[in-house]
Amino acid sequence: MRVYTIIHWVGLKAWQTISNFRTLASSIESVYLVEASPSLREKQKTLLCGDAAMQEINIGFRSQSKYFQVPITWCEDIRFVPNDASKSPFIIAHEFFDALPIHAFQSVAPKQRQEQLALTGLDGKPIQMRSVPSTSQTIQWRELLVSTAPTPGSIATESRSSLSSKPSTPEFQLSLAKASTPMSLVLPETSSRYKALKNQADAVIEVSPEGRSYVSEIAKRIGGYVPTKGQPQGHSKNSASRKTPSGAALIIDYGPQSTIPTSTLRGILAHSLVSPFLMPGKVDLSADVDFMSLAEAAIEASEGVEVHGPIEQGEWLERMGVSERAEMLIKAARNDSAKIDATTKAIRRLTERSGGGMGRLYKVMAIVPEAQGKRRPVGFGGELAQT
Repeated sequence: MRVYTIIHWVGLKAWQTISNFRTLASSIESVYLVEASPSLREKQKTLLCGDAAMQEINIGFRSQSKYFQVPITWCEDIRFVPNDASKSPFIIAHEFFDALPIHAFQSVAPKQRQEQLALTGLDGKPIQMRSVPSTSQTIQWRELLVSTAPTPGSIATESRSSLSSKPSTPEFQLSLAKASTPMSLVLPETSSRYKALKNQADAVIEVSPEGRSYVSEIAKRIGGYVPTKGQPQGHSKNSASRKTPSGAALIIDYGPQSTIPTSTLRGILAHSLVSPFLMPGKVDLSADVDFMSLAEAAIEASEGVEVHGPIEQGEWLERMGVSERAEMLIKAARNDSAKIDATTKAIRRLTERSGGGMGRLYKVMAIVPEAQGKRRPVGFGGELAQT
């Protein structure tokens, strides 16, 4: 079994928990982390591997886990991760898709332009002149592009720790393109969901082609891929032929359950929301995930998978037994009021589904081998097998 983790941060507790399940830990042959940031890669290595050396290899970097003695390999892209059809991949994408690039588009109604129409008689001479509205334009998608702001702020040079106390005027802004761009002609036409909004003037949609590409690769690794016309199965070296679908993927992120994200691009600085155009390179960028788009892309990429969810994180955790787990931790804490209070607050924070709680904002989606819907995953309506 191979575990791929495509996340921005690896929780130490998560790996400690896995190591406590000996049967699960012993079945893991290797772990791959998809991480492009050198600084985060180094922090992850320190947490997971301690003082073990990290060596550069042809697909990235490798070290040895100090928790369950398996190699951990860092790759900049999931496509660099070896795809062995004889291995079962288990993929976790936690707060990954929200950080991928997006394209934003706005539906623009045609401008009513008056044109002079000349009517002529049988002798060919003009007999009347009148104005008619032009029909040469149709409603279309226009891309929202990054442009300089009218009054750019000063370029910040302070360290990250001092940025939050020194607000600045954004140097950039989103501006509507004056004409169609290659992306506006292609991306909004990739889904019937986008097309349905085209006739609604001023409708805004956000599309992440890279997100669709990543989830397509994930689906292919679990269920095999759908070859293009004239292409034999297993033609692509990155999409090894899989005779029997195997493995699973769990995607945890924030975004709407079924609607298309609109105007959600945001900046995050010191755990606070700021303009995405404030101090470029120093502010983290994020946008809501279009889960339905990911589901579409996964199913289109492989006939060997099915998608479950998304459902709210709070509901999923309750189905997975988070309350029972909390009771065990509180019981084990005995009379340690600090531990009991910390556990109670942590569970409430993860499962709270009112207002802007994480339990409602975050969604969970699973990609599993196709089973005609007969066996739903635990947490998505399925039950544990009785032994």
